[in-house]
Amino acid sequence: MSIDRDRLERRLREEFDGSSGAARVVARQAADLRDSGRYEADTGTRLTTEVVLEELADAPDGGPPERWNWWIGSLEIAFGGYETFGIRRYRE
Repeated sequence: MSIDRDRLERRLREEFDGSSGAARVVARQAADLRDSGRYEADTGTRLTTEVVLEELADAPDGGPPERWNWWIGSLEIAFGGYETFGIRRYRE
């Protein structure tokens, strides 16, 4: 299974109490990351909705964007080249 942006957006709101805007921007960034092929090349794992949700669940706290940025930060430290997938701001 791949990333279905609508499904990921819905699951982010359900699991991490995010607003529609917050969940939408994370789903978009996740799809962009998948499309880039970088995550799969670095980890050998296909980026799916389930992988994103599992990784974000490991974050210490926050809504979807804060959790996403925490994960992207750890990928940046481990592999480099992930800073472009971080979230700077979004519309509610």
